[in-house]
Amino acid sequence: MTKHYAMPYCPKIMNWDWEKLQEKRQRQPGVKKPQQQQGTPPPKFPDFGEKFKNFKFSFPAGKLLILAAVVLWGISGIFIVSPDEKGVILRFGKYNRTVGPGPHIRLPFPIESHFTPKVTLQQRIEIGFRTAPGQAGTPPRAVPVEASMLTSDENVVMVQFIVQYRIGEREEDARKFLFNLAGQHETVKSAAEAAMRETIGKSKIDAALTEGKVEIQNSTRELLQAILDSYDAGILIRTVQLLDVHAPPEVMTAFRDVASAREDKVRSTNQAEAYRNKYIPEAQGMAAQAVNEAEAYRESVIRRAQGESQRFLAILAEYNQAKDVTRKRMYLEAMEAILSAPGMEKIILPKETGNNTLPLLPLGPGVGAAAGAKQ
Repeated sequence: MTKHYAMPYCPKIMNWDWEKLQEKRQRQPGVKKPQQQQGTPPPKFPDFGEKFKNFKFSFPAGKLLILAAVVLWGISGIFIVSPDEKGVILRFGKYNRTVGPGPHIRLPFPIESHFTPKVTLQQRIEIGFRTAPGQAGTPPRAVPVEASMLTSDENVVMVQFIVQYRIGEREEDARKFLFNLAGQHETVKSAAEAAMRETIGKSKIDAALTEGKVEIQNSTRELLQAILDSYDAGILIRTVQLLDVHAPPEVMTAFRDVASAREDKVRSTNQAEAYRNKYIPEAQGMAAQAVNEAEAYRESVIRRAQGESQRFLAILAEYNQAKDVTRKRMYLEAMEAILSAPGMEKIILPKETGNNTLPLLPLGPGVGAAAGAKQ
């Protein structure tokens, strides 16, 4: 049985190939030469090469298409940087320059390309917990693997905190943020967790649970910034804030008792401080008053003694000049002081009568009492 094979279609056969084929068949024995009808030429296949040679390209239309493509390619180099962004331009994939907000022009792709990172955007990282986005009021989900940390006194605490960061304010920080780190958010998260673990590892549990939280926050922020600066990351840490620090649930009751006792101690200390602050200033004021009164009395006594001394010396000088007159004046002044005393009862008798009268003191109760008081 004879097999027939289909010949592949050839879109183009030249005339001279057809003539050679006919001559080869005529030379073979037993093959009759086909008779051609008068006036009928042999069949010819279309010559596609001639058709393409005859096709003429429209030069004005092509020129416009090329010009439009060039214009669009050039316009692709225009870009705008927002006020909260910085433009980082690359030339052949390598950093070239940084531009500020506003419209800018760069060489079209693939010569130059650009990035516009938001330099004022505050990024937030949650460590030790996760909040459900878009679900207000939903309690956060704890992540014990991140929250469990060990203090210097070998106690376990559960620490939940947040970190807020942004691209730095220096000119090169945007470039460093884009190209010096791969996975910036995850890098900051890992570095923040390491910094907090180191800080908690240097603190005691009492400080972590009570009054040492502010110091832990500041120390962690400084350490985290130092780590990122060593990475040359171009990142500025804004805040590190502790949200919740508590003991593990297994020992929560014991820690609550300790915390209550500590609060009672603080309250008693505050009450004692208040009592001391109330009475110590009062006692100090009374002591100062007594000292001032004593100082005043001492000064008055000294001044009086000095005045009496000066007076005595003045009288002595007068006495030395006129002894009889001075003695009489002193006697009169003394009698004047005695007789002018309040409550003094005076009996005045003439000289003749006084010589014939028995001098008896008044013996009335009031006079006796006054006389006793004078003595």
